[in-house]
Amino acid sequence: MTLTIVLWFILSIVCDVVGQLCLKLGADKLPEGGNWREMAVALGRSGWALAGIATYVAEFFIWLRILAEVPLSIAFPVASLNFLAITFASAILLGERVGSRQWLGACLITCGVVIVAGTV
Repeated sequence: MTLTIVLWFILSIVCDVVGQLCLKLGADKLPEGGNWREMAVALGRSGWALAGIATYVAEFFIWLRILAEVPLSIAFPVASLNFLAITFASAILLGERVGSRQWLGACLITCGVVIVAGTV
């Protein structure tokens, strides 16, 4: 894998982490028990949710760049590093409690990524 592709993967994972964090912060502000219309209006007014959506639009184009260069059978497993990154970010930045089994699962996924990425 070239350095350029590695940087595209890193950017994709960063976008996924930022997008998920923004969407979570936006979702936390949604009205409880509201109908779809109220939810849509609240999302449209949420800077966090809009930032999350914008981040995912950027990630869409980054992902297309990756897919143009890397077989999907390699790209998708490598992109799953976001499991570990999002788990870490939610624990550190959102203060979420992450149990040992969750950490173990995220680390096992990461081990699988290393194995798959090593086949390139």
